[in-house]
Amino acid sequence: MFISARLALVVGIGVIPLIAFTAMGAPVWAVLGGWLLLCVALLVVDIVLAASARQVTVTRRVAERARMNEPVEVSVAVHNHGTRTLNALLRDAWQPTAGASSQRLALQVPAGERRRIGIALRPRRRGELVSEFVFLRSRGPLGLGGRQARHAVRGVIRVLPAFASRKHLPSRLARLRELDGNTSIQVRGQGTEFDSLREYVRGDDVRSIDWRATARAGTTMLRTWRPERDRHVVVLIDTGRTAAARVGDGTRLDAALEASLLLAALAARAGDHVHLLLYDRVVRGRVTGVDGAALLPAMTDAMAPVHARLVDTDWAGAFAAIRTLTTRPSLIVVLTAQDAAESARSFLGAFPDPSRSTTVLVGSVTDDAIGEIATQRDSREAIYLAAAAERTLRDAENVADAIRRAGGEAIAADPEDLPPRIADRYLELKASGRL
Repeated sequence: MFISARLALVVGIGVIPLIAFTAMGAPVWAVLGGWLLLCVALLVVDIVLAASARQVTVTRRVAERARMNEPVEVSVAVHNHGTRTLNALLRDAWQPTAGASSQRLALQVPAGERRRIGIALRPRRRGELVSEFVFLRSRGPLGLGGRQARHAVRGVIRVLPAFASRKHLPSRLARLRELDGNTSIQVRGQGTEFDSLREYVRGDDVRSIDWRATARAGTTMLRTWRPERDRHVVVLIDTGRTAAARVGDGTRLDAALEASLLLAALAARAGDHVHLLLYDRVVRGRVTGVDGAALLPAMTDAMAPVHARLVDTDWAGAFAAIRTLTTRPSLIVVLTAQDAAESARSFLGAFPDPSRSTTVLVGSVTDDAIGEIATQRDSREAIYLAAAAERTLRDAENVADAIRRAGGEAIAADPEDLPPRIADRYLELKASGRL
């Protein structure tokens, strides 16, 4: 059973008869005791007349998957098996990160009937959202109290990454179609595949003229080329302690997931094979051998439960794990945060040897606020902060130079710009024939 705030209000109203009867000479304790007994009697009657909160069947309708920060509606159905109308307050026990309203929902179910009520969620965290039970409070006709029951009905939603960077996908796919020869623009580069022959148009590259075809056709014919397919792209995401740092509205890991999803969508459309590895000291997630339309769902499922761990990443193990995915990667994209020379030593020490057939691209998430702090000179405290910010920027640039000397490429950008910049670099490698 439970009592409501209305009972306290009714007890408080007893001040009026207390003053009235006391003025008439009645004993205070007798008036007060009589009023409290009346309130208790009304409460007991209200509880007795309330419909049973246990003679019901509670079921759920829950989406299996939802994207982070996007609305999703779940519902709870209550079937009243009792003989009285159920006037209840319902509370679904989702955790706070589910984004459910904290208010209890009013529900009225006539005897023998069933009612369904919707609950709006907006998940704010990746992983699994779990509600273990539904709580019902059946109110009496006076609203002073009632009966309550806990129904163990489990609901689970798997919250996937938001993939906000998909807004950049249409423009990159248009550029990919241009490279692939589906529009009038053709590209020529070392390592590209022969596509077809067409007539020469003023402005075309004369190095692409096919003289044998020209002799046969009696007009100048040009070879067209398309980027090679069936390349292997490996995306390695660092889930160690540096990935837990907050940048903007999310963490560095969230930005890395966005960049990898955009790159994977683009590479899959280009006909390349994409492999994903989430690693710190052990493998936290792995996707390999999946192509086509099934790639992105597999990647988001693998990413959903993974969060940054407060441990230093074992880079020797991480690069060794890449070799278990494919023996001939054409592009390795490492998404990490290497902005201090001291912490980057193990990363640089394990950096793979440069190869003509393999490009290593290191993407790092930066914080624009550091650049702004470095320009402030308004006070003594601001000057000290600016000096620290400048040193942070210089250390990050030193690490980037070390990556270039080791044969890799370094891209640093804020969470909004990193995904499209990595996608653009992928397209540049395609256009130049290096991928």
